[in-house]
Amino acid sequence: MSYVEVPGAKVPIRMWTDPATVEDVAMRQLQNTATLPWIKGLAVMPDVHFGKGATVGSVIAMKDAVCPAAVGVDIGCGMSAVKTSLTANDLPGDLSRLRSKIEQAIPVGAGMHRDPVDPDRLYGFPAAGFDDLWKRFDYVADAVKFRQERATKQIGTLGSGNHFIEFCLDETGAVWLMLHSGSRNIGKELADHHIGVARSLPHNQNLVDRDLAVFIAQTPQMDAYRSDLFWAQEYAKYNRAIMMSLFKEVVRREFRKAKVSFEQEISCHHNYVAEERYDGMDLLVTRKGAIRAGSGDYGIIPGSMGTGSYIVRGLGNEKSFNSASHGAGRKMSRNAAKKRFSTRDLEEQTRGVECRKDSGVVDEIPGAYKSIDQVIDQQTDLVEVVAKLKQVICVKG
Repeated sequence: MSYVEVPGAKVPIRMWTDPATVEDVAMRQLQNTATLPWIKGLAVMPDVHFGKGATVGSVIAMKDAVCPAAVGVDIGCGMSAVKTSLTANDLPGDLSRLRSKIEQAIPVGAGMHRDPVDPDRLYGFPAAGFDDLWKRFDYVADAVKFRQERATKQIGTLGSGNHFIEFCLDETGAVWLMLHSGSRNIGKELADHHIGVARSLPHNQNLVDRDLAVFIAQTPQMDAYRSDLFWAQEYAKYNRAIMMSLFKEVVRREFRKAKVSFEQEISCHHNYVAEERYDGMDLLVTRKGAIRAGSGDYGIIPGSMGTGSYIVRGLGNEKSFNSASHGAGRKMSRNAAKKRFSTRDLEEQTRGVECRKDSGVVDEIPGAYKSIDQVIDQQTDLVEVVAKLKQVICVKG
């Protein structure tokens, strides 16, 4: 489909979904966002749903301003995937051992590594720039400096919620490795700190929604936020890169006889800010639950833990600010999912997937998410499908 345009106060709201299907609270958030004095454009992805501060599945382009709540508290959250030389025929009948080995190698939930991961000992890790990441930690907000030790031990860990590690098959039977995570606790604490600062600034006192408080260019608060934001985005990128290296090493050991090789890795943020140019203007483009889909850009759009995912290539549609959805998107809250579904429902909806099937992940049940196939169908002018994947192992925190 192409987009539907809904009137907004300062800019029209371009929606790659039927506005009638969007929950009222999310639509109010979008309308509030369109009132911001600095806004130059607002695009809404088909996985749109209500979020904290700003709507998940929204792309906000602003001139000389940025809204930290429109990035979200998991700065730099995103996806990584890589195709391997393995095929379905190489897999054992029982995948529980492989799942266990992945969980042993990569801490999940609130877990962390006992000691910081040594990048020089990682298989295929892109170490260039990693040392610089920690040198730049000296310049992050004083409010989070005491978290450095935890941050060094949490890099290369999964977290919980909708984060996951998956072992997938595409439609040709080829094996892919895929994972979803962000900047862990350090990113959240940086986000919370700066959101609090933004809410206190005088220019934000009369906004329709104080959660949409912004930083303005050429102010010390904006400079501090941008510095911390870009640091956290780098942290998230390296977090995924370390996990992927650990994941590859598990696969190499478990399938030693197959002498596994790996193709070029695909990686993309979906909660972040980028400096981009549209209509002759230099803009700050915030994607909260959206990936960059410039012409030729590879991206990953996951479904839920029982439905599969898509590898896509961007078509460069500037009407969406070169963006596409970041996943299927929730159709009900976590609390609603816990009330509606049982562990028996979870077992049924994840049949054939080696994964947790206990009450701790019922809120991640496929039934709590929109149809990933429908979400893909709604953005055929934004991306083209490269591969469709179906997980056979899903690790959750």
